[in-house]
Amino acid sequence: MTPEILFPGIQNTGNIRTLNPKKGDHRIMIELKFHQQNLVNLEYSLTREFISANRAGSYMSTTITCCNTRKYHGLMVCPISDSSSDRYVLLSSLDETVIQHDRSFNLALHKYPDNYEPKGHKYITSFEYSPTPAITYRVGGVELRKEMLWLHDVDRLMIKYTLLEATSPTRLQLRPFLAYRSIDSLSHANMEASGHSTPTDGGVSVKPYANMPALYMQIDSPNEFIPAPDWYYDFEYSKEAERGYECREDLLTPGIFEFPIAKGASVIISCSLEKVNPELLKDEYATELARRSDKNNFKRCLQHSARQFFVGRNNREELIAGYPWYGMRGRDALMALPGLALTQGHREKYIGKMMEVLDNLIAERKEGLFPTYHGDYSCSDTSLYFFYDMYELERYIGKEQIWERYGQVMKEILDAYVNDTLSRGVVMHDNGLIWADGNGKPLTWMDARTSDGVAVTERKGYQVEVNAMWYSAVCYLLDMGRLFCDREVIDKWDGLPERIRESFVSTFMLKEGYLADYVNDTEVSKAIRPNQLFACGLPYPLLDDTQIISILNTVDRYLVTPKGLRTLSPDHPDYKGLYEGDENARSQSTHQGSVRPWMLVPYIAAKLKVHGVDYLEKVDEMLDAMREELTEYCVGSIAEIYEGNPPFRARGAISFAVNVAAILKLTEMFEQMRESSER
Repeated sequence: MTPEILFPGIQNTGNIRTLNPKKGDHRIMIELKFHQQNLVNLEYSLTREFISANRAGSYMSTTITCCNTRKYHGLMVCPISDSSSDRYVLLSSLDETVIQHDRSFNLALHKYPDNYEPKGHKYITSFEYSPTPAITYRVGGVELRKEMLWLHDVDRLMIKYTLLEATSPTRLQLRPFLAYRSIDSLSHANMEASGHSTPTDGGVSVKPYANMPALYMQIDSPNEFIPAPDWYYDFEYSKEAERGYECREDLLTPGIFEFPIAKGASVIISCSLEKVNPELLKDEYATELARRSDKNNFKRCLQHSARQFFVGRNNREELIAGYPWYGMRGRDALMALPGLALTQGHREKYIGKMMEVLDNLIAERKEGLFPTYHGDYSCSDTSLYFFYDMYELERYIGKEQIWERYGQVMKEILDAYVNDTLSRGVVMHDNGLIWADGNGKPLTWMDARTSDGVAVTERKGYQVEVNAMWYSAVCYLLDMGRLFCDREVIDKWDGLPERIRESFVSTFMLKEGYLADYVNDTEVSKAIRPNQLFACGLPYPLLDDTQIISILNTVDRYLVTPKGLRTLSPDHPDYKGLYEGDENARSQSTHQGSVRPWMLVPYIAAKLKVHGVDYLEKVDEMLDAMREELTEYCVGSIAEIYEGNPPFRARGAISFAVNVAAILKLTEMFEQMRESSER
């Protein structure tokens, strides 16, 4: 049996400009640009963020007005050692002041308790995301363009200022604000921090704390640095306040850079953890900018976003689960890898990256199982996603290489489920199904807990998606074992798929026409959740077409939204349609109604199984709805969560690997199927 895909005309919004539209073509040219009328409206502009990562674990993130609204925001957010992936906000912001005729115009924007000061957003005329984030300011007769460029593979930010227009001599001042703290904490004025600056070529270096790296700030033209160390107090981060966290911090400034800038001229400042040669900045900037892709259509935006999740540091390739606060997570990596890596234009490079990430995850296994989080091997679903990677990777490297390289890993995974070698409470019963009991701990991707540690969705017992994946994993290993004449595999697993399929249908199929979410000794969960779609869209059929159609009808009625699938039916008493409030309130709603875009993949896979190419027009409409998200929360990317109630607002991490992978996968699958149907 050959595995299939497992997770296999838009209106003008004013910010995504469609050029030469052709329905169904997700390569339509777009322009990710925001204009003055929206930028000066802080209710609008402060809800739009962007991320720019350097592929080595560092990033720049803020809003499109450069006003930080999260503790995770900053111009330089970096790991400070190769031995740890923990990230630190070093350079929080860099304030610009234009000086003409002895008048000063501060272009910055900061939130303090009860007010914004200064109000530089009123001078912004545009923000553009491609090829690199850029802001244009106009004040009086001055027009200044700021372009922010993170170098790939090194911890270095370059900012280029170009004076486009000026009616008289102009000077520019730059004031850096330093945080020098973990992304999960906030800084406060203290006597230990040093505001001392040390002169270096073209600028200064600063090192507020002895155990932290120095920051080199160097400029490629003559400038004066005026030392004036001081603390600025009570910067306020509105997103942290909304989330119920501490939201105010103090930032240290070591002084001010000042220099003249002529009309038509550019000045570049380098902010780096290593000393550089200022004379080379112009050429280095041009070379680095030339490496940037144009994010000028839906697919290219998603491909660019996908590449930012890959992190290579200290000769180790990992996959970030999401920005700005997530790190490496085993389940997310296994779920996202095919969609992120196998959809790139330069696919061979990313096949290599995918295999490097897999090899690193394999090295971290324990008794055949992959960790979901560092040191946590308890989850019932994580290791089964490895088979998804095999299904997808096989199409590019072939069955033989899959078997030679990963056959033993697959055998050990299945053995771990049969024998429960780690005593995690996840084991195969005589009926062939996988039973999972974490003694109160949630073991699936629906793993939210309340503030006192209680699982919101424990789902103890036979879990529907785990058993659907288990069935496909056994079938796949058996097919490979037969193909390569592995008698041990054949003898060990032959006959089990039939037992699993029979038990699955009798255990999960409800008289109401859809699948139970989980079943245990005392409960058959009739909550309508999207997990049942795994049994419809997986490569090895568990159900017949009549059963799949019945399930899809239920899902269509209760779960489908323009942004993905709800995690719970709105008519359930536990449904939470809004994702807001403090950590406990958000945990309660995480899997009780919030929408997940990645669930569109098993849903659409099932729809295509039933309806074939006749369903492509509907897929096109769904992709168009996601296309609108490119300017709604994180410019050029897809958020982690969407609320279950209209207007389905984006929430959670601003850029989420599994969702980007899913929509990118669907985009490529749609294009391939449409082209095939037109032949």
